Amino acid sequence: MHPAYSVILFTTASGAGYGLLFWLSVMHLLGVAPDGRWLLFVAIAVALALVTIGLLASTLHLGRPERAVGAFSQWRTSWLSREGVAAVATYVPSGLLALMWLLGFGSGVVSALLALLAAVGAVVTVYCTGMIYASLRTIRQWNLELVPAGYLAMAAATGALLFGFLLALFGHAPSWAATLSLLGLGVGAALKVYYWQTIDADEGQYTSEMATGLGHLGQVKPLDPPHTRPNFVMREMGYEVARKHAHKLRRLVLACLFAVPALLLLALLTVGGSGAMAFYFLAIGFAAVGVFVERWLFFAEAEHVSMLFYGKQRA
Repeated sequence: MHPAYSVILFTTASGAGYGLLFWLSVMHLLGVAPDGRWLLFVAIAVALALVTIGLLASTLHLGRPERAVGAFSQWRTSWLSREGVAAVATYVPSGLLALMWLLGFGSGVVSALLALLAAVGAVVTVYCTGMIYASLRTIRQWNLELVPAGYLAMAAATGALLFGFLLALFGHAPSWAATLSLLGLGVGAALKVYYWQTIDADEGQYTSEMATGLGHLGQVKPLDPPHTRPNFVMREMGYEVARKHAHKLRRLVLACLFAVPALLLLALLTVGGSGAMAFYFLAIGFAAVGVFVERWLFFAEAEHVSMLFYGKQRA
């Protein structure tokens, strides 16, 4: 599939924003988030800003962005619609929670309830995003339960890094924040490697014989190309990345998104809180490059079954 940069920005930015919102809400519920209305308000403002940037970027991929509102009505059957409904619904408790923190009402039953709703909304929205792709039987690399799990893991890992950075920015460097980020990166790396192994081991259950209905005659080979020049289907559905390049990019993801940030966090735990903001800043910089490449690969390595009509033998 042709990687659309607007969708890559949408899934990475909103994923990090929802991850930050989740950890902020959970730590507030557990009573371990440091006091200070400006810290809490700025953190939730950054989370919602990333979510908003991501959602706005997603509309750039639509042929008619003004019709995006109509997608909300299909929530019974469409994961895209469910994602939109969940995203909008999450703004309500998150916005009220931000307002309460700004006004100095940071504790109590109401703020706890709002934090719980915000955390649940963040998880549901990211899960719906993953299911948009996992529900597509036409693309075997996406039609996996690992896809929404991977989206949740990436959101949790990048959100934890942002949370740790904001804590350090306001003079807090608890060891649990770095440990949380390390756990998130570890789970994310394990899921990503397992996902790559899974799609590499699957040769595809659909064949050109099945697509044409001519399997009873033997192996099907195209006599002539279906088109004299590339068309929309070939450009969007037939995008291919060379295997040798894909492996190089995978190693880049493992290094930038997981290994380097993990080493920086381990170094931070070793030296204590000294220079925490610099460690987190570097970790976020590497992770940003890594998650962008990871999401680009997610689209570039996807193979659509329509390519069976364009010479591909299995999909």
